[in-house]
Amino acid sequence: MAQATLTARVDEKDKINFDAFCSNVGLNTSTAINLFVKAVLRENRIPFEIAQSSDPFFSQSNLEYVKKSVQELRTEKGTAHELIEVDDE
Repeated sequence: MAQATLTARVDEKDKINFDAFCSNVGLNTSTAINLFVKAVLRENRIPFEIAQSSDPFFSQSNLEYVKKSVQELRTEKGTAHELIEVDDE
């Protein structure tokens, strides 16, 4: 079977840590990457869950704070402020 080279850019520290991990489990980096490629092709998917971390704005405690603040504004116990727009550069 003909071989091809796959090149990927990763953070230098990540590469060092990945190389060390591979060595610790008895693999070299190339073999580990080949295992990943074979798993993707066999399963026709990324062989692990990929999830976006949740936005802290929507945490339970923050949502409760926002609801409380809205209720205070509705009962005229809070203070409404004008929006201050800032140009991010």
